[in-house]
This record gives sequence, C-alpha cells and structure tokens, in this order.
Amino acid sequence: MGSGITDADGHDVPVAVVPGQAGPDPRVSVTLSPPAGELRWSCTPAGARELAAALVRAAEETENASADGPVTVPAGELRRGDVRDGDRAMTVDGVRTDGSTAHITWRSGAGRTWSQSYDVNTAITLRRRLPGSR
Repeated sequence: MGSGITDADGHDVPVAVVPGQAGPDPRVSVTLSPPAGELRWSCTPAGARELAAALVRAAEETENASADGPVTVPAGELRRGDVRDGDRAMTVDGVRTDGSTAHITWRSGAGRTWSQSYDVNTAITLRRRLPGSR
C-alpha cells in the first residue's frame, strides 16, 4: 500500500495489512518493512478499528492546525468548517444568528454534536478558518 509512511530518516516504509482467518481469536496482521528490518504485529478487529479511528482523528487535527497560528473572530462571524483552537478538535457544523445571539452547532473529532449560544461579539479563537473566510 502506498501509505506515505516514512521512517526517521525519511525512507519510505511499505505497509501490508492482511485480514486474518475467522475463528475464536480473529486477528488482523500488519507488517511494516523499513530498510532497517521488518516489523510484524497483529491485533483484534476491534483493536484495528480503534487504531484506524485514532489515526483519522490525528490526521484531521494535523490538517486543521494552521501554520499561521490561531485567529480570533466574533461568534457571529463563524462559518461552517471553522475549527476551534483547543486541546480537542471542535469544528463548526452550523451557525444561526438571532439578533444579538449566535447559535453554534459544534462537531467533535469523534462525531458528537452539540449547540451553544454566544453573544454575536464573543471572541472565539480558531485553529483554522475555512478557506475564503475572513
């Protein structure tokens, strides 16, 4: 698989993921083949799903990190796709303003959603702005 995975020296590391046989203890096999030598390990299907979910979350947080640093905007100017700065990924899923109140629906990296209301002028620090947003 062309994984884009490299070792500490920048060499490509081929990765092979192979489903195991069904049975009382099913395993998924993973083989990493860096120039320094092959590494083999296996995990349960649940472990493979957990690893995949952790990789997806880390990839999203890495992509959402702005090289320009955080930017602060009023809550009333948030746009769908903006990512709030903080320890956990929180992405704006929806915005509705009602006079002086901004109703923001957030989505976590794990897919959970919730809504919060802010004064439209409340400063919200973002890790990343949607392209084309001010």
